[in-house]
Amino acid sequence: MISRGCGVKHIGLKTALALTGVLLSPAFSQTRVAQQRIDVQDYAIDLTVDPQAQTLKAVAKVNFTAVDSVSEVSFELNNALNLDKVTGDDGRQISASRLQQDMSVRVSLPQPVARGKSGSLTFYYDGKLTGEEESPVFGIRFAAIHPDVAYLMYPARWFPVNDYTVDRFAMNLKVTVPDGYKAFGSGIDSTEPAQGGGAAYRWKFNEASFPGSVAIVRGDPKTISSGGVNTALYFRKASGIELAWGDEFSKAMIYLTSVFGSPLKKNLTVVETEAGTPNGYSAPGLIFLSPQAIGKEVNIRLVANEVSRQWWGALVSASGRNHLWIENGMARYSELLYVDHANGSGAMQQQVHDTYVEALTVDQPPLIQAARLEDYSPEFWAATAGKGAAVLNMLRGVVGDDNFFKLLKALPDKYAYKSIGTDDFRKTAEEVSTQNLNFFFVNWIESTGAPEFKLEYTVFRTQKGFRVVGKITQDLDTFSMPVLVHVDTEGNPEEKEVQVVGTSSEFSLDTFGKPRPNGVSLDPKGHVLRFDNPTRVAVAIRRGEQFVEIGEFGEALKEYQKALDVQRNSSLAHYRIGELYFLQATWQSAANEFREAINGDLEPKWTEVWSHIKLGWVLDVSGQRDRAVNEYKQALRTNDNTSSAQEEAQKYINAPYERQRASN
Repeated sequence: MISRGCGVKHIGLKTALALTGVLLSPAFSQTRVAQQRIDVQDYAIDLTVDPQAQTLKAVAKVNFTAVDSVSEVSFELNNALNLDKVTGDDGRQISASRLQQDMSVRVSLPQPVARGKSGSLTFYYDGKLTGEEESPVFGIRFAAIHPDVAYLMYPARWFPVNDYTVDRFAMNLKVTVPDGYKAFGSGIDSTEPAQGGGAAYRWKFNEASFPGSVAIVRGDPKTISSGGVNTALYFRKASGIELAWGDEFSKAMIYLTSVFGSPLKKNLTVVETEAGTPNGYSAPGLIFLSPQAIGKEVNIRLVANEVSRQWWGALVSASGRNHLWIENGMARYSELLYVDHANGSGAMQQQVHDTYVEALTVDQPPLIQAARLEDYSPEFWAATAGKGAAVLNMLRGVVGDDNFFKLLKALPDKYAYKSIGTDDFRKTAEEVSTQNLNFFFVNWIESTGAPEFKLEYTVFRTQKGFRVVGKITQDLDTFSMPVLVHVDTEGNPEEKEVQVVGTSSEFSLDTFGKPRPNGVSLDPKGHVLRFDNPTRVAVAIRRGEQFVEIGEFGEALKEYQKALDVQRNSSLAHYRIGELYFLQATWQSAANEFREAINGDLEPKWTEVWSHIKLGWVLDVSGQRDRAVNEYKQALRTNDNTSSAQEEAQKYINAPYERQRASN
């Protein structure tokens, strides 16, 4: 399904949140729960697309089984599409009404369909999709037809959809396009000449999944073959980067196959879309990438996320919105695993830290109530993907690497072409690990909050060495979790796993060597999702960034100030405040904050080079060219090229920064 996270920082929040999941608003889901009591088995769709006119015409037959006795059913259908009629099993037209407010079609059945019985409906519709129409997800394009490329993603509801992202279905799809065009979908394909010219492409997808996405392109692909994996790339402007992207897709497919087992589809077709679309979206065997995602360098996290969704979303999907932490968390954790595989564990450790920070930006509700969160909100993304991945990383620490990776293979094998819920996940994890994991799921899935540990201890000399006797306290009364106690000694370090239960837990640990001063620590590798002062700073800054991206500058400033209240010399907090003032054209305040960032803790290191560059921007805007050039030269002296900083500094040495003025 859709990419829920790939470490892309340079896009706006609406676009960034498009990466986080394709889900309905709470209003949509509540209406659906009240009205929808059917299970769609399959679709038979005959679709004709005219790229020059930017139109489509379709006939979609829906075969369904009644979950309960039903006399009225409702489907979602894009508002830009004109519904001509709906017919029943006998081919006769039946009553159907359009509801624009929730993009739905309500159909009154001529005869109720009893529980467990089957029925069918056929929808006749057409319309124009330029990409400018109202989207089912505000501000994000999932469908558009252009003369050079067309894309119809499942989230666009370009065909009548039941129980979005939950009701799995098979599909028999025929797409007719004019001469010079090729179409791509999911499943077993065939091509034949179309009556009146052009070509008809057919795909059969016989298993229950989410195959309802189509790409229409011109020209030939750049096909990359590596390690037995073929990736066909249709990038709209050949830039020479196709080889690198195709090679990375192949590497990710090979690696993730070793993690999850055989994929739904090994070979992939990758199609570039346009601005305003999600950075990435995955259907079975078909991946869409936006131009901003492709950029100048391959984003390996985006690649891993999209490839992983051949398992998580297509092969196995969440049984409901409250269980999306499994699907989204697995996709995010696939990014971390692939980073570890490609760049080493040091790279993964940093990504895990960033994921934990994101997870801690949201406290309510518990993951098992994720349906309460507004879709595409920072809270939804942080919970289902960020905290979902954090839960998986902690589970790995509890059950051990061997059992964890056995679990990652067992789940797709057991639930192939099915939906999975939290209880299913827990039971499988318990079977694989032979552990009772109820405490773990109560802590992290059914509860909220994260601990902040406090450690008290005393060191005693014994006949055989030394003994550390201590107490671990934290504020969550229902908390239960194994936590590692680490002791640095004058000899070899000693460690012991302590089950922290409730607000206070005591421990005793014997060492041969004498413990060093301040040598006793908890959770030294940061496996447990928890607060400490550095984490509080990072969480506050991340929340501030989220507010900035949606234009809530006042709220952002409050969050950045919270970070400074904990750590006054945080370079990142000062840098973000400087950016905020810069956006508001408050030049002196911006300059002050960039100076504070340069004189701060320089964490992360790139804050130094970019503070010099942006201070140079302020000085250029203020007409102080000589001073601006000096800042750009200071940026060069750092030798830090994060986000092409050296090129940017040289650029503004050669020519002054010009203020970007908003157009009327």
